[in-house]
Parts: sequence; structure tokens; C-alpha cells
Amino acid sequence: MDEQSSLLALFTSSFLAATLLPGGSEAVLVGVLMTYPELYAAALGVATVGNTLGGLSSYVIGRLLPDEKAMHSKIGSKSRGLEWTRRHGAPILFLSWLPLIGDVLCVAAGWLRIHWLGAVIFIAAGKFTRYWVIASAIS
Repeated sequence: MDEQSSLLALFTSSFLAATLLPGGSEAVLVGVLMTYPELYAAALGVATVGNTLGGLSSYVIGRLLPDEKAMHSKIGSKSRGLEWTRRHGAPILFLSWLPLIGDVLCVAAGWLRIHWLGAVIFIAAGKFTRYWVIASAIS
């Protein structure tokens, strides 16, 4: 696989990993960096953007939910993610990289109408930090 195809695969896997679909992009990031170490910055950026956009797709799903009853059918009426998001606002989205709970936090943020700019900033910061730690560990 060439450099462009590798970055496209990384973007796709990082996007899908941050949606409600199962998947992980860390192995793809490691594969790209092992094969093309010169793509460190590009791979880090592509993975972060893809994963952030995937998280924002969950945020949009939350925005589209019409009422609390609909939300409860997705994440349960006693969801910790919903309560954490209600209590802490956009900064809790720094944890959107966490498996399972990250998706819930993004959906909850959309449903609670957390301002989109704050959501983008904290989602991106959390996603970047995770990928940076992984990339740094193998470099």
C-alpha cells in the first residue's frame, strides 16, 4: 500500500472507530507509522481529524434526537455519560476517546445542546492526545 492509500485507510478507520460502529484505529496508526515513519505528523493529523469527525457524527445524532424519551432509548435513563456531560459540559468531551463511554458522551453532548465549538475543541484535544501518546510510544 502506498503512502496516500495508507493515510486514507487511517482516516477511514479512525472515523469509523469514533462512531457508534465497533472498530479500532490504533493498529492502523501503528502500521502506517511503522511502514512510513516520515508520515508521523501527517498520520497524527489524519487520525485526529478522522476520529474527531467520527465523534462529531455521534454529536449530530444527539442533536437530532427530539426529546429525553428518545435519548433514554439509546443510552438509558440513568446513563453516567449523560449525567457527566450535564454536570461538566464540553470539557468532559476530552474523554471522548474512551471506548464505549466516549460515544455516549458525544451523543449526550449533542442532545444536551452543548455548544458545537466547545465540543469540537475538547473532542479534538482528547483524540489528538490519545494518538500522540500511541505515536510517541512507537517512535
